Amino acid sequence: MDAFVLIVSFACTVSCEVGGIPQDFPTFHIPGAENEMSLLRDLFWLHYPGAGPKATLWDEWLPDASLWPAVETEGSLSRMRKAWRTALSARILDPEGYVATHQHASIAHQLGWPFPFWNQGRRGFGWHFSFKNTVGANWRPKDLNRPDGWILYGAKDAGMNDEGWVIQVEQANALITPPKKRCHTFEVPFVQLRWKTEGLGECQPFIEWAPADGDFDVTRRMYFDPPGNEGIVYSMIPLYRHPLWQGEIDQLRIGLRNSQPGQVVIQALFSQYDTRHNINAQNFIRGCAKYFFWTRDLAFLRANIQRMRTALRFLMHEHQTLARNVVFTDWVGHDGRSGLRIGPEGKKEVLTGQGIGNNYWDLLPFGWFDCYATIQYYDAVRTLAEIEREIKNHPEWNIPDGFLAFNPEELERHAEEVKRTGNQLFWNPTTGRFVACVDRDGQSHDYGYTFLNLEAIHYGFANEEHAKAIMQWITGERTVDGDTSQGADIYHWRFAPRASTRRNVEWYFWAWQSPESIPWGGQVQDGGAVLGFSYHDLSARLKTLGPDNAWERLQEILRWFAEVQAAGGYRKYYDGSRDGSLQGGGTPGGLGMDHEFFESVLVPQIMLYGFLGFAPKGDGFGLDPQLPA
Repeated sequence: MDAFVLIVSFACTVSCEVGGIPQDFPTFHIPGAENEMSLLRDLFWLHYPGAGPKATLWDEWLPDASLWPAVETEGSLSRMRKAWRTALSARILDPEGYVATHQHASIAHQLGWPFPFWNQGRRGFGWHFSFKNTVGANWRPKDLNRPDGWILYGAKDAGMNDEGWVIQVEQANALITPPKKRCHTFEVPFVQLRWKTEGLGECQPFIEWAPADGDFDVTRRMYFDPPGNEGIVYSMIPLYRHPLWQGEIDQLRIGLRNSQPGQVVIQALFSQYDTRHNINAQNFIRGCAKYFFWTRDLAFLRANIQRMRTALRFLMHEHQTLARNVVFTDWVGHDGRSGLRIGPEGKKEVLTGQGIGNNYWDLLPFGWFDCYATIQYYDAVRTLAEIEREIKNHPEWNIPDGFLAFNPEELERHAEEVKRTGNQLFWNPTTGRFVACVDRDGQSHDYGYTFLNLEAIHYGFANEEHAKAIMQWITGERTVDGDTSQGADIYHWRFAPRASTRRNVEWYFWAWQSPESIPWGGQVQDGGAVLGFSYHDLSARLKTLGPDNAWERLQEILRWFAEVQAAGGYRKYYDGSRDGSLQGGGTPGGLGMDHEFFESVLVPQIMLYGFLGFAPKGDGFGLDPQLPA
């Protein structure tokens, strides 16, 4: 091609339909490829309105698409940037530095993913006296409880109201004891108490427990904060950290340690799985960096740099990354082992509490030595090193330093150690690709996850030899024995490679109990595909196979998209008349491209970040074009 020019301008409306695109929305120009570039612009516009802030999960991806278009129409540029500034600045960091997930409401961990929750297991418990402001019926038990069998000491039953069970506290040191309900600590790493109080004076509440065939004891007790004055409070008590929280438990008891009379309202008391994600900090750090690089908002960086540093230090401590040079996740239920066990005769055993997810791929039990989280960690370390270097080079920015600050050279050396260790630990020499994780039993899990391997190349985690081997597999140049999908079939869905190339009917979190009932390719995480992650495929091809190869792949995606447009959109194209079913908006399926698949907006970004090689920085930009011939 003679020229490869990108004109950057941009506007936003609330429409999600292709057509009626504002004139100053980005336009892509390649002489002789006008039709392809028009299609790419349509694809970008289709998904752009949904590219603003979502849950922390998308903090790494969506800024790439939504922060660069310089649209002044209707104030779109400033509105989008303000939304990102507000969302990133409001990301919750708990007292230890864990970054919250910010997904929708749930009865799971309030800073984690909304499932699994207690009534999906079998050895937990729960009493719900009110569903006011609680997530809907599909995400909680159906029926409310009565306080039958509860024992009150120093207090009396004052009836029910719309918020829950009202307890009138009459004496100091009141006790609230639920009925006996045997549970197992493995399925109860946390207990969640939803409640509020009035009066009570000095109050230091605790929860204590009686083991199976035992009694309450002050050594089996954990204190937690009383509610403030903000209404119903969700108190999460991390009992898994107590050394005596082991095995089967017969009964719990809540002690108020109050000094005066008052009132307690209990909305709910239930067991809670640990549904935190081990990739949130990585996404938050990179989302903040991308916002700063595009906006040069010094006030934002000044306000958030210590939060970014804290998030990385949380990873280094909680996931032992400095000692191990990989992300190690030993949270309860996150040890990389499946929640399904298939016996030698094919009999299935469901292991409730086991196989909880850690990332976007929420049915899959990544964990223990986690390859996916390590790839994201590697990139986050390098990103923060770049930020720290710019801060060091610009004292006039007046960015806080202090004991949380990092030496950029030390971070870069650490990143190289992570890359070296990860390329050794997670590489499967038999299949020539990275495994998902190495679990607690030392077992590697390899289902040919293309998304993981392509991101490894995209982020520079894969070394040169491994990157070459990965692309030989994905492009069909070589086949892997035992894979369900091989050669050209890996691109069966045309717009993207299959998410996985080997059938998986046994490695899931426990509540996904019948994966064999869904045909191959009928579920996104088992032979299906996600449109947005074609971006990583294009990027990986650009890095390993060159711009001509990446351009050919992009053209195939655009040919597919032209057919989609002609049919009237994704849902009409996949209406049952051809192979493929869409997931999204509450419907299950094997293909992800609309509704909650916000990352579809990534595909057009290959023009800016890939072929043009544009890289924004806090004090300028880099340009490293790789243009097709």
